[in-house]
Amino acid sequence: MRIESARLVKNGEKQAFSFSASADELAVDCDGVSFDGEVRVAGSVCFTGAAYRVEGAVSVTKNFVCDRCLTPVKRDETYTFCEDFSADAHDETFLLAPDGAIDLDDAVRETIIAAQPPANYCRDDCLGLCPVCGHNLNDGDCRCDRQIIDPRLAILKDFFA
Repeated sequence: MRIESARLVKNGEKQAFSFSASADELAVDCDGVSFDGEVRVAGSVCFTGAAYRVEGAVSVTKNFVCDRCLTPVKRDETYTFCEDFSADAHDETFLLAPDGAIDLDDAVRETIIAAQPPANYCRDDCLGLCPVCGHNLNDGDCRCDRQIIDPRLAILKDFFA
């Protein structure tokens, strides 16, 4: 995914772009997550006088197994990004390629990886699995006794019975 910066000569002028590539081509590696089809990137780039500012959105089809209920999930997700590219090595910018082009591969890869949550859930209110029988509680209650008694206080259970 390259943008030829030589065509961007005027300060503040925006140029639109769109690319697609496979997750394998971008070397996107996230634990427990895979991506189907193409990684689509669309946005705009403009020269700010000091650097090229690239703003856009990355769209992917994400596959994972819910960490609570173990249900396979396939979901379309979009992540936004805004990065600066410069010929000078600054802490906050990506470097331009030696030929002056903007190579978006690293920025797109970092955007996808940074957008991944610490845990993947099929939905925000996922109930998970019953710890007794393993039933998916999103499908309804299993009527198991799931009351967990602190082992340090278990002796008191018989005292009040």
